[in-house]
Amino acid sequence: MSKHRYVLPYFLLIAIAYALFGSCQSEKPPVAPAVNLRDSVPLMVTHGVSKLISDSGVIRYRIVAEEWNVYDKTTPSRQTFPQGLLLEKFDEKFHVEMYITADTAVWYDQNLWELRGRVCVWNADGTIFRSELLYWNMDRHEFYSNKYSRLVSPQRNAEGVSFRSNEQMTQYEVNVAKASFPIPDETEEEVTDKSDQTATELETLPSRPPVEARPKTEKPNNNLPPGGHFK
Repeated sequence: MSKHRYVLPYFLLIAIAYALFGSCQSEKPPVAPAVNLRDSVPLMVTHGVSKLISDSGVIRYRIVAEEWNVYDKTTPSRQTFPQGLLLEKFDEKFHVEMYITADTAVWYDQNLWELRGRVCVWNADGTIFRSELLYWNMDRHEFYSNKYSRLVSPQRNAEGVSFRSNEQMTQYEVNVAKASFPIPDETEEEVTDKSDQTATELETLPSRPPVEARPKTEKPNNNLPPGGHFK
C-alpha cells in the first residue's frame, strides 16, 4: 500500500513535465518563407541619407536622398533613389562646382547614373541643363540623353531631342536642335548712324533770310464775297 503511494506522484510529475515540454516546443516563432529571387530584395534600405563619396582618397561628392536602396545581387549591381536625389560635386578646395537634382535616380556599378523626372544640372559658371532623362558616365566624364533637353549658358542657348556633352558642358552635341546666340543689334547701330548723319547735315545747311512782313495797307477787294481776305 505504501509502495503504490510513492509511485503515483512520480507518474504525475512525468506527465506534467511532458505536457510543459510539448507546449514549449509548439510555440515556435513565425518563420517567413525562403526568398528564391534574391535580386528582387535590397540588401540595405536607408531613409534620410546624407553620404560623402571619395575619389582617390579625396572627398568629391555628396548624396542627399530621402530613401536609398542597395541591391548587391543584380547584374549590374545598382543603388536606387526612388524619392529624389540631390548630388553635389566638389573641387579640390571643397567648393561646389556642380549639383544635380532628379525625381528618381539609379546608380549602376557605382559608375553610370540614370536620372529621371525633373532633371536639372547646374555648373559654377552659370550653365543650367534641364531634361526628363539624363545619363552620366563617371568614368568617361560625359553626359548624354535621348530626350528633349535644354541648355542655357552665358554664351548661348541650345535645345534638341538628343544631347551629349562633357562633364563641364563646354563641349556638346545637340541633334534636331534650335539655338540662339546673343549678337549686337545692327539695326539700332544703323538708326544711330543715320540720326547722327541727319543732325550733321542739318547743321551744315545755310540759314534762310528772314521773311519780310507785307504791309497791311491794301484795300479789300469788293468783288469777293463777304469774308474776303487781304492779298
